[in-house]
Amino acid sequence: MNTSTRNRDAITIPAEWAAARVNAIDWQRISKEFDAQGNAILPRILSPEECQAIAGLYLNDSLFRSRVVMGRHGFGRGEYKYFSYPLPGIIQELRTALYSRLAPVANRWNAAMNIDVRYPERHAEFVQRCHDAGQHRPTPLLLQYSEGDYNCLHQDLYGEHVFPLQVAILLSEPNRDFTGGEFVLTEQRPRMQSRPEVVPLRQGDAVVFAVHHRPVQGTRGTYRVNLRHGVSRLRSGQRHTVGIIFHDAQ
Repeated sequence: MNTSTRNRDAITIPAEWAAARVNAIDWQRISKEFDAQGNAILPRILSPEECQAIAGLYLNDSLFRSRVVMGRHGFGRGEYKYFSYPLPGIIQELRTALYSRLAPVANRWNAAMNIDVRYPERHAEFVQRCHDAGQHRPTPLLLQYSEGDYNCLHQDLYGEHVFPLQVAILLSEPNRDFTGGEFVLTEQRPRMQSRPEVVPLRQGDAVVFAVHHRPVQGTRGTYRVNLRHGVSRLRSGQRHTVGIIFHDAQ
């Protein structure tokens, strides 16, 4: 077995285990938080050992299709790498299991915003839709920040087909591995100033959030608000995050 295969398989979890973790989450609470805030925390979706194993993959370039140094593109400071297919087992299984729970929310949101697009129940069918449109490149990524690094507010839009929710999992422990580096969201509301929100995460916690926009119920009906996300400046230490994006890129 070569090194690339061994490192991918070292953190494989059975599909049933990933589904059990995801299904154990209080999705009724999550749905309410989505509708109210455009984001929700999934506590301890990964163990500390799994977090350390995934963060350790950053040094193995054979697992990734590309590396992005943020400062070269005006994205901020720090860097990240996009995984190549096949994804590490734990990333693949969580991507599949989370999608099945988030697709009904995405369909409900699109209906509320009068968007005709609907998402299939199975993630494999949605990935095929992306591939048929020329979006072949996998988008799950591993991010690494050191002291002074930050991620500018942005949206992860990679082509015509976009799944409207995504997940970020914090792999490092705040106030032990790093300080600062808070996950930040901003919401741009029509004819109002933008609303910021800092999402408090611990190691192994995931945040689910809107990629682009979400519906909000107003006094005169439903309207869209635009969201962006980023990471504030690290004061010290090192921070790793894994991002699970459900659409592939061109």
